[in-house]
Amino acid sequence: MKQTTDLFKALAHRTRLQIICLLLEGEVCVCKIMQVLDLPQSTVSRHLAVLKNAGLLEDRRDGTWVLYSLAKGHDTLVDQLLDMLESHLPNTREGAMGRKKLLDSMEKRYCS
Repeated sequence: MKQTTDLFKALAHRTRLQIICLLLEGEVCVCKIMQVLDLPQSTVSRHLAVLKNAGLLEDRRDGTWVLYSLAKGHDTLVDQLLDMLESHLPNTREGAMGRKKLLDSMEKRYCS
């Protein structure tokens, strides 16, 4: 039950839902998330840690960059929730604007 509670707590924050919406586009580096959401690194990292600890995200290093992606295929409940969010979040005003801003910034894969 604790794992389920942690999962729903992780989803109960506007910034974390915005991050999930961005990651629907695929793997994204922390610097792009910071840029799109206009938040400092410490804030973004704290939200990413909550989502990762809840089993919603995976990360990997590529040199000095840390890339995050949705953790699909590991847990049925996580998969069901992410599928539901995928059909809803992009249709919100904030979701659509964030994804557009991310796609516009993807000319360069990483920030300098």
